[in-house]
Amino acid sequence: MKAEELVWGAVVAVILYVTWRVVHPLVAPIFFGLVLAYASYPLQRRLSKRLGKKRSALAISLLMLIFGGALTLELLLVSVQVAMSFYDSVVNVFNWLLTLSLPSEVLNFLQHFQDQVVPKLADYVSREAFSIPSYVLQLVVFFFTYYYALAYGEEIREQVYALLPDKNRELGEEILESVNKTLSALVRAWLLLNVAKGILMTVGFIIFRVSDLYTAIVAGFLTFAFSFVPLFEGWMIWLAAAVYFAVEGAYLHALGIALYGFFLVSPMPDYTIRPMLVARDTELDETLVFIGMIGGTWAMGLKGLIIGPIVLNLLLVLLKEWKRLTEFSRRPSPVPQGLSSRRQG
Repeated sequence: MKAEELVWGAVVAVILYVTWRVVHPLVAPIFFGLVLAYASYPLQRRLSKRLGKKRSALAISLLMLIFGGALTLELLLVSVQVAMSFYDSVVNVFNWLLTLSLPSEVLNFLQHFQDQVVPKLADYVSREAFSIPSYVLQLVVFFFTYYYALAYGEEIREQVYALLPDKNRELGEEILESVNKTLSALVRAWLLLNVAKGILMTVGFIIFRVSDLYTAIVAGFLTFAFSFVPLFEGWMIWLAAAVYFAVEGAYLHALGIALYGFFLVSPMPDYTIRPMLVARDTELDETLVFIGMIGGTWAMGLKGLIIGPIVLNLLLVLLKEWKRLTEFSRRPSPVPQGLSSRRQG
């Protein structure tokens, strides 16, 4: 019997390992597809009453695909152009430094440093330029994950609850409720903060006279759209404005829009206001949410920004359950009434 259990255990371990190797490259699009499907599910429920579950899910998914595809293409083109421009700037700076009349030791150091840095930058730029097919593949995986999560959301929920063991079903339901509560707070804070970022960026472009009103509104919309991509956020917009002022020689305006964007748009509000909003809705401590966001991003990348606070909230749920069980085990067991009367007799 033990040999059979070991064989089946080994088979299950191999299957899990191979499954992880298959899914691992696509974890990010699957994860964000599920999260955005969760955020879009209230709209899906309203449209499903008119169109049905699958048609409404397909309509929402196609809109998301058009919007996400255009945004992803724009971000890829911008990132490649920025990387190539940065590479050219670094090469030009090194070439200029080597033409100066500096001590031979300094020139040798700069030459050695250039020989080490420039090839790595070239490799990075080439990887960015030729990684567009992988991004397109991830977008396709994201689309199908998003669609199936919307179309079969109720079935997925029922299957998750069906997997809960009968012995600790109450604890399992409490864990799922904690995940639902924390994820709802994160999505709600994400949306509210992104809208505020877009408005503040428009106001900032007007205050610092970066452009006319129409371009300022476009900049606010781009800030709102880019804020849904954690890697880019809204700092790209105010950084572009600061670089524009610096090139034009308006250094005070460049400093002003940079400080305005840093403290009011991104990244400062992401790690100050967002934890406050999440903590208020989940009844958690702001420091705990902040640690979850920072530590989660550090450990797991972009996914950790959402996973970190959820995991810490689950830890609190488990600690409360452990405390309850500990207190219950320490209670003195009641003495049977018949036995106590015999002792008194």
